[in-house]
Amino acid sequence: MSESLGATGLPAIVGVSGLYHDSAAAAVVGGEVIAAVQEERFTRRKHDPNLPERALAWCLEQIGGRERLEAIAFYEDPALSMDRVLRNAVEMAPGSAASWPAAARSQLGQKLLIGDALRRYLPAERSGNVFVVDHHVSHAASAFYPSPFAEAAVVVADGIGEWASTTVAHGKGSLIETLSEIRYPHSLGLFYSAFTYHCGLKVNSGEYKLMGLAPYGQPRYVDRIMDRMIDLREDGSYRLNTEFFGWLTSDRATTAAFEAVMGCPRRDPESMLTIEYMDIAASAQAVIDEAMLRIVRTALARTGSGNLCLAGGVALNCVTNGKLIKRLPELKRIWIQPAAGDAGGALGAALHVAHTAYGQARHAGVGQRDGQKGSLLGPSYGEAAVAAAIDAAGLVAHHFDSTEACVARTAEALAAGLIIGRFEGAMEFGPRALGNRSILADPRRLDGQAYINLRVKFRESWRPFAPVVLADHSSTYFDLDDESPYMLLVADVREAFRRPVDWGDFREGSADMFKVLGQPRSTLPSITHVDYSARIQTVDAERNPPFHALLSRFHALTGCPILINTSFNVRGEPIVCDPEDAVRCFLNTGIDVLAFGNHLVFKSEQSEAIRLMEGKMEFAPD
Repeated sequence: MSESLGATGLPAIVGVSGLYHDSAAAAVVGGEVIAAVQEERFTRRKHDPNLPERALAWCLEQIGGRERLEAIAFYEDPALSMDRVLRNAVEMAPGSAASWPAAARSQLGQKLLIGDALRRYLPAERSGNVFVVDHHVSHAASAFYPSPFAEAAVVVADGIGEWASTTVAHGKGSLIETLSEIRYPHSLGLFYSAFTYHCGLKVNSGEYKLMGLAPYGQPRYVDRIMDRMIDLREDGSYRLNTEFFGWLTSDRATTAAFEAVMGCPRRDPESMLTIEYMDIAASAQAVIDEAMLRIVRTALARTGSGNLCLAGGVALNCVTNGKLIKRLPELKRIWIQPAAGDAGGALGAALHVAHTAYGQARHAGVGQRDGQKGSLLGPSYGEAAVAAAIDAAGLVAHHFDSTEACVARTAEALAAGLIIGRFEGAMEFGPRALGNRSILADPRRLDGQAYINLRVKFRESWRPFAPVVLADHSSTYFDLDDESPYMLLVADVREAFRRPVDWGDFREGSADMFKVLGQPRSTLPSITHVDYSARIQTVDAERNPPFHALLSRFHALTGCPILINTSFNVRGEPIVCDPEDAVRCFLNTGIDVLAFGNHLVFKSEQSEAIRLMEGKMEFAPD
């Protein structure tokens, strides 16, 4: 530890993830999470895989500059990853010839030289303080250290680390002990991605769509999958039959044998969704649910804990997370890293080094709250930046002298049925918008789901929206007694609020989603999925007081303590980061009002030329 930082007892450590997908940087000072951001938010390239130079630069600003940096940590070990690539190429030859060039470029390029690339960010006297942290160790650290638990079972499940794909560990105090792991090529993340690919969705992006598609189908392929593709044992250990998966020898996620067992070819991404793909999605989801149930049950038994921490890409499957709570009585409390994918590995790497190499105390594990700070860890912009963006775009805006007055007028607009783009405070870290970079609307709108999907997000109309609810009203509306501050748990809308749905000849006929979508499934139709489920975000006054104030004001006006919350972006682009991003998205979409700090911009009050910009925005498929 350097003398300068050692004197304060607050070493600043930055963690980095990248060179695969979802690059990010995170800063930890004295063991406390200070800042974290994905590179995509700056570059506007979704899932940007490059070295996160802009995210790194921003994190260095947050700790007071490069001279304050004690150490830097990378979220995986490139040498071990290279070992896997080489072994796979040799063992699968000659079949691996097609996949070897891309894999080799990935590992032989920047990754093996990452130490040199990161060393230049450190002051010269601390240039040796570059740490390489195993991928699943980074994930486990991101899950346990910010959690509110003094001890917990920790489960990491993703596509692949260096070798590990599923890890069970026990966190206690400042230590995390790995108990068991399952290794590549056996992987729940790659398994689920194969079904994502087969259903014509984009791997490493469309998995959440597969989750949203599943409730339209029936899990009629489960036995076929369990009999042929995965050997899932009672203790949660498993092996995949690699005959059906293409990643060992090709750039395809599936093989001809996979298509033969499923009884249909891979869906053309631009074609209509038919019932067999809905059933395949439902079946893949059911298998993942069962696998994670068995893994977690064993993890809780082995650790003797009633607490669970989750990370890795599979932990973003909020349907499975909700099933864990519902079906495992031994599970008392759960905490899921909001940035559970690779971006969160940057935070985990920094925390691991802070607690193990520098002996820093945890800033969580006491009381009920976590150390993630609501995951509001990204850039924020003051009133001057907001006003400059408004003026540069030539917008007519209302300025309010107080936050309270702006909140009151925003709530009135929501109650009147207008769609709001809210840009406020620090940006969220992770894939979910949690209120500060959000599109909000009244969940009682009958047309809310289809309208916002098609006119605002420019995406498939069947995709569900999440409710954000005042925490002390959540259990009234949803079958969920725990909090869900990071939108990572699915629970059912309670019976009292449901409405019957007529599926008609859905399965026997054309499987027309629109016939189901057009029916109000509850008194909150815009946030109720076709199976009466909802992906819930609870809001409390401690984590995000301004957002809590807005929701409370809407509740006072309408009697409804719930809003639609979806991310402030359009299909194929990252969540907006700065004021200019917010203005651009507002002008080119069907958002009615931009709630912009203490300013409100109404689309209806703009010039005809500005209003005609709506719908002209280009977007990439996702």
